[in-house]
Amino acid sequence: MSKICDITGKRVRIGNNVSHANNKTKRTFTPNLQKKKFYLAEEDRWITLKVSASAMRTINRKGLSAVLKEAAAKGTLSEKVKLK
Repeated sequence: MSKICDITGKRVRIGNNVSHANNKTKRTFTPNLQKKKFYLAEEDRWITLKVSASAMRTINRKGLSAVLKEAAAKGTLSEKVKLK
């Protein structure tokens, strides 16, 4: 299961842990992803998305259908969510 947001396209980033002695070791920064069911009123169905916390706030602000259209245009929307 990949750690990629279905709406924003956020994914795991790579960086360094830096100690007080300035030693650097590799680490990952994972996005805050949640599996969430949303009701798509236009198509009268439920869809399950893996979204980041910031994407949930965007959906609350703009609405689900508008966000899905933007994500489809941007190319980050996963193939499992088909818009009719």
